[in-house]
Amino acid sequence: MTITGSGHTSAGSADSQSRGMRAPPDPSWRRLYRVGSWAAAAYVLLVLTAMVLLAAAPLPPSSGAALLEYIDAHGVVYVVELVCFVGLSVPALIVFTAWAMALGHVDKSMALIGGLFGVASEITALAVGSSPQSLNGGLLTLSTSYQSATTAGERAGLASAADAVIATTNAMPWAGVLTAAGILILSLVAWRGPVPAAVAAFGILTGAVGIVAEALRPLIDVGYLIYGLLLPAWFILTGWRLSTFGRYGPVSAPSTSDDSASSPTPPPEAAE
Repeated sequence: MTITGSGHTSAGSADSQSRGMRAPPDPSWRRLYRVGSWAAAAYVLLVLTAMVLLAAAPLPPSSGAALLEYIDAHGVVYVVELVCFVGLSVPALIVFTAWAMALGHVDKSMALIGGLFGVASEITALAVGSSPQSLNGGLLTLSTSYQSATTAGERAGLASAADAVIATTNAMPWAGVLTAAGILILSLVAWRGPVPAAVAAFGILTGAVGIVAEALRPLIDVGYLIYGLLLPAWFILTGWRLSTFGRYGPVSAPSTSDDSASSPTPPPEAAE
């Protein structure tokens, strides 16, 4: 049985392409990878800070008048929670950008789409400036006005305004759906790239669960905590991989058997 030269070349090309996908990412972006790993650590730190406050302090109510009273009594806690949950979008922007660049050599199109989904979600979250549960910068102003109101009618009007803000804040956040979709797409790319299979699979699970959890957030209540635990864990794993990529130096393309086979053999020297 003979093997044609074209068949041998095709198999070698596929093997070379597979090695290219598993190869380390472009080392010229090492600084971005390192910054991305630090940003992932900052994201997790902000999440942990907010979680500790949520566990230590009473949860913000979901009704207007009660929440305005809560903000007046727990102003510092409320502001810190707001800053943590909204501010974590800043390091998340960097992580999504770095992760997309690290996976670009595997599938440029899908890595770009996943990165854009993640970046767009975080920009949207920053623009809205709010986060469930009942965390919104506008409520700080309403709380101040509520405390200085002198009549029951003024307080009722401010409480109604707060109810409207709370309803918008706690509705299904499209930014959250985009975040989960970005994680899912990037993890599908990572599955074929220089990432351990377990890490890529965890990202796929996080993204899939996140889309459902964000879409049904007003309905599942405590069930959302499952995604709330998966998300920072994904950032930890992603930050670890980015840190690893940031330590890679310039790499040269490995030589293949096909290359050596295709190189012409110099003719033997003529006998004297």
